[in-house]
Amino acid sequence: MNEETKEKAGLYRSIFESAADGMMIIDLETSLVVEANPAAWLMHGYARNEFLELQLQACIHPDSQYVFNESLQIFRSTGVFDIRALHVCRNGTTFFADWRGTAFTHEGRPCLLGIIRDVSKQIQMEQSLSQRVEVRTHEQATLLEISHTLASTLELQPGLILDQLRKIIKYSHGGLFALEGSSLVTLAMRGTGHLEDSLPIHIHLSDPETLVALFNKHHPIRIADVWSSDPQAQFLRTLLNDGSAVLLEGMQSWMWVPLAVRGRIIGGVGVAESSKNYFTAHHADLALSVANQAAITMINAELYGQAQELAVLEERQRLARNLHDAVNQSLFSAGLIAEVLPRLWDRDQAEARSSLEDLRRLTRGAMAEMRALLAELRPSTLTDSDLGDLLRLLGNAIEGRSNLPVAISISGEFHLPANVQVMFYRVCQEALNNVAKHAKASQVEIDLKQEEAEVQMRIHDNGRGFDPHKTYSGHYGLGMMRERTEAAGAVLTISSMPGTGTELMVHWTKVPSKEPL
Repeated sequence: MNEETKEKAGLYRSIFESAADGMMIIDLETSLVVEANPAAWLMHGYARNEFLELQLQACIHPDSQYVFNESLQIFRSTGVFDIRALHVCRNGTTFFADWRGTAFTHEGRPCLLGIIRDVSKQIQMEQSLSQRVEVRTHEQATLLEISHTLASTLELQPGLILDQLRKIIKYSHGGLFALEGSSLVTLAMRGTGHLEDSLPIHIHLSDPETLVALFNKHHPIRIADVWSSDPQAQFLRTLLNDGSAVLLEGMQSWMWVPLAVRGRIIGGVGVAESSKNYFTAHHADLALSVANQAAITMINAELYGQAQELAVLEERQRLARNLHDAVNQSLFSAGLIAEVLPRLWDRDQAEARSSLEDLRRLTRGAMAEMRALLAELRPSTLTDSDLGDLLRLLGNAIEGRSNLPVAISISGEFHLPANVQVMFYRVCQEALNNVAKHAKASQVEIDLKQEEAEVQMRIHDNGRGFDPHKTYSGHYGLGMMRERTEAAGAVLTISSMPGTGTELMVHWTKVPSKEPL
């Protein structure tokens, strides 16, 4: 061997030994490691003299043995070796490695020259990223579920708001507060029995500056340690004095999320945790999303209560004007779907298409809701429009708002007295609201038909049913429907039992006009 050849051999040897990736020469006949660089034997935890002449299978985890041997067989015929395998170190620890191999002749024997790279950290990063994507997707789905739940609530249920928030943010203590004059008053509490029995708690706001600081331009406030000297922690302790100090017992972290609609401050949600520095910026974003929907729900509940009070005197003439935010509920849910769609599309196009269908349903429902509300603003619409079209409008609106399929069947032509047409519309409206609110149904059917002088409306759901002979405190819908039908000369019958769904029938017969004598 001349000097030039020796010099090249030394260069190649130097490159081989200094390579960052592992390099191994495997005898294809014996499967022995006949040569390796330091990166290869060190990543497996061996000294050089221990690694050489080692059976290659000793480095491959049993879970990867079959695939690895199959790949070697393919390599012998194709010369292609490209595989990811789980390796075993001398001390029993494992790591994933990517192999790239090529045919190589060493000392006259057919060999595999393999380059191996430890990709365990890369796999961990990919798995971590995948887990984060799954968590975010799950969070978006939970937000949608929370939105649907709160959007379908007409009467205020303060505890429900806290329970829905807990689905997406775990906390030890929580409270929903309403702003009444210059005080915050607890509407519901979650935590220990002692805390929940402390209702109501009044937190006096001493001056307008305190209110401005507390509502923080509609941004959440996070306090890592409520007992620290941090100015916000001191402000909180000053605010929660006397009887309201119970909210901080045993707590370390605190997060406050203001509730506001169109610049009007209506309250806030406070949650606490027993460990320090618990609530993150991501928690704050999630809580604000729920708080925005909760604020709309609270306003709608307030307006719904006002509408109930006005119903007897004004026939709900102002209902649409007071309940215009109902459309916002559907649009809020549609907005959440639109936010998550790009990630869903990258992850699962079938699920994304399903969400697109939800988006179509919500926007269709919002349009129907708006048309119904406009009809409320112009009472003549309820008497001048076709009754079948009005019932379809109600069905589309409730389907979009509550994700409740409504099947509608209309037969006949309806030329009814104004009070009778309004009666059918109002009874259907109240019945659908009751189904969405109480029945937990998965299907509703509306059948409207006219045969000669008789008009019959049937509304059937497959929900949990109830005892129609039992009086339910705080529920006046059935009584109002009976009053309406009787006033219009119609007959209302309700058939239901717990667990069997509910069927409501309204039957009206036109009274023939008396001929003059």
